[in-house]
Amino acid sequence: MTDTPILVAVAWPYANAEIHVGNLTGAYLPADIFARYHRLRGRKVLMVSGSDAHGTPITLRADAEGTTPYAAYQRFHNSFLDLFQQLGLSYDLFTSTHTDNHFDISKKIFNALKNNGYLYTEKSKQWYATSQGRFLPDRYVEGTCYICGDNFARSDQCDKCGSLLEADKLINPRSKVDGSTPELRETEHYYLDLGKLQPQVVGFLKGKQEHLRPNVLRQSLGQMEAEALHGRAITRDLDWGIPVPLEGWEGKCLYVWFEAVIGYLSASVEYANLNKLPADWQNWWYEPQAKSYYFIGKDNIPFHAVIWPAQLIGCGVEFSRLMGDPPHTLTLPFDVPANEFMNLEAQKISGSRNWAVWGLDFLSRYDPDPLRYYLTVNMPETKDTDWNWDDFYHRNNDELVATWGNLVNRVLAFTYKHWEGVLPDPGLLRPTDKELLAAVEKGFETVAGQMEAVHLRAALGESMRLSGEVNKYLDTSAPWFEIKTDKAAAAKSVYTAILAIDNLKTMLAPFIPFSCERLHTFLGYDAPLFGSQSVESVKDSLGEHTVLRYDPAGASGEWKVSTLQPGRVLRQPGPLFKKLEPEIVEQERARLGKKD
Repeated sequence: MTDTPILVAVAWPYANAEIHVGNLTGAYLPADIFARYHRLRGRKVLMVSGSDAHGTPITLRADAEGTTPYAAYQRFHNSFLDLFQQLGLSYDLFTSTHTDNHFDISKKIFNALKNNGYLYTEKSKQWYATSQGRFLPDRYVEGTCYICGDNFARSDQCDKCGSLLEADKLINPRSKVDGSTPELRETEHYYLDLGKLQPQVVGFLKGKQEHLRPNVLRQSLGQMEAEALHGRAITRDLDWGIPVPLEGWEGKCLYVWFEAVIGYLSASVEYANLNKLPADWQNWWYEPQAKSYYFIGKDNIPFHAVIWPAQLIGCGVEFSRLMGDPPHTLTLPFDVPANEFMNLEAQKISGSRNWAVWGLDFLSRYDPDPLRYYLTVNMPETKDTDWNWDDFYHRNNDELVATWGNLVNRVLAFTYKHWEGVLPDPGLLRPTDKELLAAVEKGFETVAGQMEAVHLRAALGESMRLSGEVNKYLDTSAPWFEIKTDKAAAAKSVYTAILAIDNLKTMLAPFIPFSCERLHTFLGYDAPLFGSQSVESVKDSLGEHTVLRYDPAGASGEWKVSTLQPGRVLRQPGPLFKKLEPEIVEQERARLGKKD
């Protein structure tokens, strides 16, 4: 699998609100962990995403702030770049949907679907806010679901039952902007013929049943087996977005849900162009052996497991023709590892109530690795989880500091003191030494198996369990006592422990990369485990936008058993993590719900 191209496609944050821990653990962090792991395996990884810049929510935010949609999106986009860089999210490219490149690729997808007969026009009635003089997007109209009866369904989708809804069937609709009752008005739009594509989408999903998560199958294949798909509008009456590429359709744009998912493809093309390798994107989109993983939250499952595959299938080879390439179909998703939701102190996260732990605010007081660690051990992979500040405090102190950090610091400090910073020669290892190293080395296989299946919590749990085994080994061998009577025996214990630590460093690196990079240098390595990140400015006819890029140059990381040899010169060690004071729990809880 070393030569398998791996596309890590990450949900696009909507550029009208800051990012909180629920967003991070839902999609952004798991994607980075997965990408870092595959980079350590030497695979050709491309991790892409960007800011979702278009649609009515952006214009509403701009109106509220007395600014332009462009300025509103840019403000949030730049805060995303700041957060992701601080948290170490290693996007090969984090860009935006407001670029010439994205406009071009989206229009080509539209034309490919139209040329292949999968688009049609239809006049329909849509919700119109007379109080604002505009059509409302589906996410800004809510009411009672006509399928399950939930009172907070959006006009296009019910999050409670997971059904895709027909907007005009919504019961008791109301505008989420001002609470007014919208009215239905006639308008003409292009529709994606999902009914015609349904047999092919069903066939695609049935071929993925072995590894798709139950929640993904339930909201995709299960829904289609219960009810046939209907055509879905892909254009909207709006002037902020990508214009419909046809004469006579002025004043209408491609619907944001339709064009945002195209961003995975357009970002790949932009990445290739920025690297001056314009055909490089084809490794992930034309090659049959390529595997693409879509990291999203459960509210986006229908768009990524049904509608996006339908768009890709509907393009056939027509998209490659429009790109001027030989005939190729586009790569369909291999996996959609959608997470459930994270709550906060037993309540649903709410930005409007400031009931949230905001990413940038957290990082103004704490280091990134404790956040990455807690969001992983608490990741909602199979069910909703809960951020609890008392739990965060104990996980940091009892696990990161006491179990792993203390293990590293006491062994390296002891070695630095008694062997002058040089890894000692152990001579012949004892059976207990060999048993420990064999158990830890087996972890590469176990952890890799969990990583390949995108079971990130289990992978981290196994790595931390093994660090506990090293602590048990040291409790028994006790080199701090051995050295008083038998320095040669102490050398065996220290050598064994350091090799185990080096192995665990590699397994833990995708999860807590900042501290593992520090440990990597303590162990005498010169080249870093991972590459570096940078923010760059890109200009085109739509204006200037900044992008976050990952540069793999110089990275030495490999997913392999430690080969440290006696005589290795180590560097002066130091603590990897900070112990937190118990007072932070109530201090942080007191911040919740307060308005600035």
